[in-house]
Amino acid sequence: MKQLLSIIALLFLVSISCFAQSDSVLVTVRNQYESEIKNAAITVVRTGDTATTNDHGLVTIKATTGDEITISKDNYDTTDITIQNIKGEVSAIAHKQFTWKDLITPMFYIINGGLWMMLLIIFAETGLFIGFFFPGDSLLFVAGIFSDKLAASVFDTGNVYLNLLLIIALTTAAGILGNTTGYIFGKSIGKTMFQWKDNILFKKKYLYQAQDFYDKHGGGAIVFARFVPIIRTFAPIVAGIVEMDKKKFAFYNIMGCILWVASMILGGHFLQQWILKQFNFDLKQHLEIIVIGIVLVTTAPVIIKLVFGKVTAAKHTNNI
Repeated sequence: MKQLLSIIALLFLVSISCFAQSDSVLVTVRNQYESEIKNAAITVVRTGDTATTNDHGLVTIKATTGDEITISKDNYDTTDITIQNIKGEVSAIAHKQFTWKDLITPMFYIINGGLWMMLLIIFAETGLFIGFFFPGDSLLFVAGIFSDKLAASVFDTGNVYLNLLLIIALTTAAGILGNTTGYIFGKSIGKTMFQWKDNILFKKKYLYQAQDFYDKHGGGAIVFARFVPIIRTFAPIVAGIVEMDKKKFAFYNIMGCILWVASMILGGHFLQQWILKQFNFDLKQHLEIIVIGIVLVTTAPVIIKLVFGKVTAAKHTNNI
């Protein structure tokens, strides 16, 4: 009898072992900004086995249903999740700790503040002369890609295009108000800014660059400056300093804001859809590349101006 029970117990253990046999599970790890996390350590608690995610945040592990895995990486909170189903792909979110670099990351504002935060940033970029470091262009482009998420944070009409229209209208209003504030500031005390000393938040050279830009393009500078980082922050201030006619400024201000906001948001929204449909390439998973590309394109005029400006100044000095 004892031998029979022993055999039954052995067969039971063998069956359990076979049933609990580990299978390959594909794990995708992203942060709260929906970016893939590479070189994250994934540990299966039961076995102690550890694997590392690749450049796309992917890793294959051996696990069973009910296994707990731990995700760890420097500057990230340790995350524990339980595998509910070993079939298919398992997605995990690891929370990235705040760093100052996040302030130039568009998704930081979209995730943490939604539409209201974006409106504040667009206003501050031109309404406050210290807002030149905000990622205006890339923020609007990414906002177009995540327009559904932005709409859900405040309103959701149920219509994609109506949501886009409302986001564009509110953002345009914020930009117009910001430029108007800069104009009033420049008209009131802007001239004294040429006597200010440089500090971490203010560089006099940016004011001179905006003035040169205004002298070259006239009233149209208010429109063109919208597409040039740093210059757009100081252009309305310079317009106030030279006392541009209020009606003329209002016209260029409204036109510039509409063109800038609409082109960036609609560009992000429809480019995301087109590329996904044509090439099955999701821009949402490659935001870092997008941001770098936009920054390079939009800052190129400023960099060229700085480089050739220095060369011209040096030649002028040598000729004296």
